[in-house]
Amino acid sequence: MVSNTRKYDVIVVGAGHAGCEAALASARMGLTTLILAIDLDKVACMPCSPSIGGTAKGHLVREVDAMGGEMGKASDASAIQFKTLNTKKGPAVQSTRTQNDKNIYHRTMKAVLEAQEHLYLKQGLVERLVVEGGQVTGVVDQTGFGFEGKAVVIAAGTFLSGLVHVGESCIQAGRAGEFAANGLAISMKEMGLIMGRMKTGTPPRVHQDTIDYSQLEEHQADETPCFFSFSSTHAPLPQLPSFIGHTTEATRNIVLENLARSPLYCGTIKGVSARYCPSFEDKAIKFPDRISHQVILEPEGIDTREMYVGGLGNSLPVDLQIPFVRSIPGFEAAEIIRPGYAIEYDYVNPTQLRPSLETRQVEGLFLAGQINGTSGYEEAAAQGLWAGVNAALKVMGRSPFVLDRSQGYMGVMVDDLVTRGTLEPYRIFTSRAEYRLMMREDNADFRLTEIAYDLGLVSEDTVRQVRENKAAIDHEMGRIRRAVVKPSESVNAYLLDHGTTALKTGAHLDQILKRAQMGYDAVTRLAPPEFPVDERVAKQVEIEVKYEGYIHRQIAEIEKFKHMEKIRIPDDFHFEDVHGLSNELRAKLMEVKPVSIGQASRIDGITPAALSVLMIHLKRREGK
Repeated sequence: MVSNTRKYDVIVVGAGHAGCEAALASARMGLTTLILAIDLDKVACMPCSPSIGGTAKGHLVREVDAMGGEMGKASDASAIQFKTLNTKKGPAVQSTRTQNDKNIYHRTMKAVLEAQEHLYLKQGLVERLVVEGGQVTGVVDQTGFGFEGKAVVIAAGTFLSGLVHVGESCIQAGRAGEFAANGLAISMKEMGLIMGRMKTGTPPRVHQDTIDYSQLEEHQADETPCFFSFSSTHAPLPQLPSFIGHTTEATRNIVLENLARSPLYCGTIKGVSARYCPSFEDKAIKFPDRISHQVILEPEGIDTREMYVGGLGNSLPVDLQIPFVRSIPGFEAAEIIRPGYAIEYDYVNPTQLRPSLETRQVEGLFLAGQINGTSGYEEAAAQGLWAGVNAALKVMGRSPFVLDRSQGYMGVMVDDLVTRGTLEPYRIFTSRAEYRLMMREDNADFRLTEIAYDLGLVSEDTVRQVRENKAAIDHEMGRIRRAVVKPSESVNAYLLDHGTTALKTGAHLDQILKRAQMGYDAVTRLAPPEFPVDERVAKQVEIEVKYEGYIHRQIAEIEKFKHMEKIRIPDDFHFEDVHGLSNELRAKLMEVKPVSIGQASRIDGITPAALSVLMIHLKRREGK
């Protein structure tokens, strides 16, 4: 093996959403970092929906941004439609989503990588990992050329033994038109990593001029965009509409009558499909009472005529995809530019990972993104940042970075993966987070930027701005709690006009703001501050006041949770020696190797009685 003369601290394999964030995090922490991509023209590629965010996914993007990551900035710079979801619900579940120009997103992210100090980009297909004495020491590409590194992050996406399926056609590829990483998959299996197969897919793209938009429902972008990045100030691109249509009984019948030609149902595909983003074949079979399904037509960019047809993911042969698409009202003359396809690929059971996303089998080897069984650009980016930070800390000899379930959606996702594992593509939801009221999109920087600053991921100016915003919120909160509003003709007229009761005696301003009919406008009207309050400060104050009781309750729950997390389980603890547990529970504990009683409590099947037995053995060990 011929090796590169330069030696790297961290090597990142893959330049998708996970790989980009991993490499940037490592380099920004001052470590010499290499990112290897099969094709540098596909950096931060959007192979499926050209969009970022959505329910809970938007929370992850905000957290990545608060931690100094790049996805939020690139999303805002390439957004052609901004939407805030769940606006009629509480702030905990409101999420941002953008439709993006995928080429501008790619170019934006690649430019950031190329300009980043300490970061080197190279094109190459990694064939195998080099491991010496249980420690990863580098990688070798398909030409036999080697790169030495002290830690390696694998962010291979769908490329490990990837197989693309279009009807009876089966092609070895990581994405349509790109090589699969077969050698790397074999290398990882030889290390003893337990791997499985998963399946995902993408719908057809159609030419925008062949659609009859009069039969579709048009949806415009929000008038006031809500940015992902706390540093963004404006939307640089024109805002374009999306369109909603519906499939018909004919659409469904084409699928049902041709299941024998679908690799998903004829037995060709072995990988497990995504439950939360099903193919149309799955929809037709699993929802037999549903004649019609929603279709979302979205532009792929401002300089292309390709349109993404969300909701039509399938693996049918091309000769069937044509009538399948044309059976939808408005799509009668649709020309398919790119057919839909399914792809199956290898993934690693994530219970083999430490909470830092380092493998237990090989020291210094970290995994991030779809290789851990997740789906989605946002889940990948968050894991990439997490793994990149921890790879850097490993090289620096510092303790791992781990957020718990009360600190962020990133912590929820990683804990879910390493504690429970996954047998199907994992997707983040707000319902997965027990403390979601405390982990809103709008307060991600208050939760995480100080941590990012301590890690060296954000500048002093950034953290100073966060501190100033927090101080402004605290100041205004204190002011409205002290302020008393006395009854008067104008005050009561204002209250009655807004559908709430008049005052008979003086009332504290925060108590008035708690009323359902009142917003922060009531503060500026009834007891205005000396100087105008920033819009974001006003929003935070309103949330803190209105949800104060719920917030205090959740803080008490978090304190109990953290108590369990503080009871640590040593790395060399032998779960097989714990008597009083069933063989099944012992096996689960030995597989996951929880680092705390809190993590142990979240393993499927672990009972309060089992935790008591585990606590007794821990105390005995401490006594000895």
